[in-house]
This record gives sequence, C-alpha cells and structure tokens, in this order.
Amino acid sequence: MTGVATRKRGQARREALVQAAAELFWTRGYDASSLADIATVARVPLGNVYYYYKTKGELAAAVADLFVHQTETLIEEVRSETPEPRRRLKLMIARLQAGQQSRVRHGCPIFAATRDFRRTLPDQASRAAESFTLLTGFIATELGRTGLRPAIALSRARAVIADWQGSIALAHALGEPPVLAECFARMERTLGLSAA
Repeated sequence: MTGVATRKRGQARREALVQAAAELFWTRGYDASSLADIATVARVPLGNVYYYYKTKGELAAAVADLFVHQTETLIEEVRSETPEPRRRLKLMIARLQAGQQSRVRHGCPIFAATRDFRRTLPDQASRAAESFTLLTGFIATELGRTGLRPAIALSRARAVIADWQGSIALAHALGEPPVLAECFARMERTLGLSAA
C-alpha cells in the first residue's frame, strides 16, 4: 500500500473513532462508553485504537475539537449565505431547529460533553463549551449590526442560547418535542425577528 493510501486510511479511521466517540459520549455518557465500545462502533480493531488515541481523554479532546469545528463551520455557512444580519439570525435559528429531534431524544451533545468532562477533564470541558461562546458571539455580533448596543446584544444572545439549552433539557426530560419547538419562536421574538 502506498504512503498516500495508508495516510488516507489512517485519517478515515481517526475520523471514524472521533465520530463514534462523539455519538457514544452523547447517547450513553462519557463514563459509560469504553474504548472497546468506541472501536466497535467505528469498526476499527481495538488494538488499532491506541495507535490513534492513547486514552479516552485524548478522544474526549478530539470530540471537543469536533464540536468547535462544527460550530465554526455552521457559522461560516450562515455568513456565506447572506450579509444581512436579521437574515443570518433567522438562518441560524433554522439550522439549530433542524437538529431538534435528536436533542429531544438525547439532550444536547455539547452540554453532555461539558458536563461529563468537567470533573476529570476540565480542559476538554472548556474546549467543548467554546461552541456556546462561538454561537453567543455570532448572535451578539449580528444583533450589534442591527444597531443594538453591545451590552444589550450580548444579553439577548445569552438569553436565546440559555432558552435553547433549557428547552432542550426540558424537552428531553419530559419527552415532549413541543417544548423545544416553542423555543424557536421565542428566540425569533427575543431577537426582534418576528412580531410578538
């Protein structure tokens, strides 16, 4: 096998392990997910896992990086669609809404990571939480572009992220999708995107 093909296969395995870890940490929890479980879901022989990640903590760091990368990509996609701030905010809400079914079933994967990592892996927890910082910053920036003072824009951005996260938690706990669905209309009102 050529060096290029070996590198591609190695990269594919690395990505499969991170995706499997992210899924299992979300749906089962960090403590309940073993490296063997992750290897099985990723379809990577357990012995090969250690070539890519020596510990579950290293995988947790890769999962936190994945969340940040996904959030950055989401923000860049929204920015590339339109320069108009209100339209960007509506697009962001639509993107967040697209994942609501899985959030009702399992809660928020980013919150789960920050909660589960916090006790023993504080750096990984902080890194995962950067996703919330990025979303809040994006919303505050776009609100600022509509003419709101920075402090008010930041306060409203935090309010909608808090509402979204609280609604995910409540919808998940109660098993009631409407709890989360209602949140998105409130987000639009809080951001001044729709009539009250």
